[in-house]
Formats: sequence, C-alpha cells, structure tokens
Amino acid sequence: MINFEEGSEIMLIAVLSDTHRVTKYINLAKQLIKHADILIHLGDNTEDVELLENNFDGKVYAVEGNCDYSTKYPKEDIIDVNGKKIFFTHGDLYGVKSSLNNIYYRGKELDADIVLFGHTHEQMIEEEKGIILLNPGSVSLPRFNGRYVGFIDINDNGKINAYLKEIGI
Repeated sequence: MINFEEGSEIMLIAVLSDTHRVTKYINLAKQLIKHADILIHLGDNTEDVELLENNFDGKVYAVEGNCDYSTKYPKEDIIDVNGKKIFFTHGDLYGVKSSLNNIYYRGKELDADIVLFGHTHEQMIEEEKGIILLNPGSVSLPRFNGRYVGFIDINDNGKINAYLKEIGI
C-alpha cells in the first residue's frame, strides 16, 4: 500500500465486474462503494448499473461484456483521473481467459497507466512494466474463494494505490 502525503486530494475509484443480476451480492458491494468518487462496471449484466447508481453520488462508467446484448455502453473506454490514463474493457475481446498479453499490449499501445478488465471471474492485481492490470473478479459468481470489489486511489500527484476489498456476507 502507498502512503499518500497528508493534505493531498485522493480520487477513489471502485471497480466491479460480472455482477450477473445477483441482487444479494450487488447490494453488499454497494456498501463498499458508497464513498467512491467513481464507479466502473466492467460488463456482464450492465443492467445492474442502474441498481448500483441508485444512491451513488459519484460518476459511473460501464462497458458491455459478452453477456450484454444492449448497445447502451461501449465495449471499451478510457478515462483520465488525476493525470493517469485508465483503459477498461470486459476482457473477452482480448482473450484474457488464455493470456494477459493482448490486453497488456493494448494498454501499452494506448499509453495507459491502469488496465481494468473482468470476464475471468478471477480477481487479480499485477504490475507489469509500469502498467497496473486489475481484475476485481465477480462478486456474484467468483471462481476463487471470496467476493471482491477492486479499488484504486489516485492522489493529485498521480500516485496510484490499487487493492481489493472483500464484501461481507
């Protein structure tokens, strides 16, 4: 964990993926994300974004996953937070179940500092040559033990702290 300088402004980003319409776990995740400034949903049941937006005061972004059949959200997006570029997508377009190479090189191509993806239902955080790769897993249908929400703190000096928090059940 990075210790931020006292007095610096921190943007808190919450990251969810693969919620799959399981309201029980979505509501538990809502308790963790309520103080976030930004929420990013990485697809697979983007209909759940409406439930997550309810009583959430921050900005919400979402991308469509392979189980989403609307065109309300794009398949991938990029945002800038405190000077850090965040690329996010569901992951299916980049074959993340087989390898992280394609999504890593897409992030590198876009000059991203952070790459967010889901699709595997497996939580992970890795840093590779200056790029943080984060997958929060699935709060509803996790492949490993535990149900997690991803979090990213970015202070106004551009320092990044990425971590996972387990939802209480």
